[in-house]
Amino acid sequence: MIRITGTGAVSAAGWGTAALMEALDSGVRPELSELSRERADGSAATTPVLRVPAAPSTLPKSPRLRRVSPISKFAAAAAMEALGPDRVAKASSGEIRLGVVCSLFNGCVNYSNRFFGEVLTDPAVASPILFPETVFNAPSSHLSALFNSTAPNDTIIGDGAEIYTALEIATEWLLRGDCDGVLVVAPEEIDWLSAEGLRLYSDAAIPAEGAAALYLEIAEEGPRLLSIPDPVPLGPGVGREHALKEAAEASGASDDGRTLLADSRSGVGRFDAPEEVAFASWSGPRVSVKPVLGDCFGASAGHQLVAAVERLRRGDAEEALVITLGGNEQVGACRIGR
Repeated sequence: MIRITGTGAVSAAGWGTAALMEALDSGVRPELSELSRERADGSAATTPVLRVPAAPSTLPKSPRLRRVSPISKFAAAAAMEALGPDRVAKASSGEIRLGVVCSLFNGCVNYSNRFFGEVLTDPAVASPILFPETVFNAPSSHLSALFNSTAPNDTIIGDGAEIYTALEIATEWLLRGDCDGVLVVAPEEIDWLSAEGLRLYSDAAIPAEGAAALYLEIAEEGPRLLSIPDPVPLGPGVGREHALKEAAEASGASDDGRTLLADSRSGVGRFDAPEEVAFASWSGPRVSVKPVLGDCFGASAGHQLVAAVERLRRGDAEEALVITLGGNEQVGACRIGR
């Protein structure tokens, strides 16, 4: 049986799963900050955002991470927490064949912004050191190097529901015997371009950043990964309410009053309308991460999964349906049991 035996998180609430769960339990949104840029006419354009607070002094240090972009630091912190110190040591010594698969939506935007800004200003002196941090595979590559892993490594790119495909890849690696354990990591960072882009759809949306990590292995204890149905594409003519219901039904989840629903509602009425309709009669407990932690692009679905796993561990429900309306590509879902 494939089980989720480790979780890790970085969010606007702080570094670690405990901070994330404390924020969700209280329902109190962390303090907003602002991203600012200068327009061509000299005026300032500011966007309210939720940023990850400064890293605590207790965070493990690694020479590998000294010059990486924020997204890779978030990924490393979440992955280290999900693994725990014992597994980190075993992976580094080769006792565990550690697979790594990252899912991204927004990707490595900070260094891309800096690098291409330098290219436009003076391509002759654009920093070649910045360029490796602009590619989508940078966080995943850093993780395998950090843990001295030579097992499979992959990065997949999609909308906000792409992490469910990452889970499917991880289960395939485990069942095929390619790895002893797999890290599934969803990290994201923000810049002014992505933050302002999100708010073109709604002034009420709050862009955010962070990461989530799940450690999967074939084990005897820990929350079970019961099903991962194929994503339901949001093709032409497909109603989003219908796609949500189809994914939920394919997961095998039942609304028996004891099943937790971890949804992707954001607190923005227009965004949330399909989920409000599809699950209007849901009778079990329910948790939504975005109204508290903001929209972390692909990392929000990871936060949904971490919240569901932690709620199951606390005994708040027997099973959990985790479901994400990805925005422009798909609805992803999975079912987890205690």
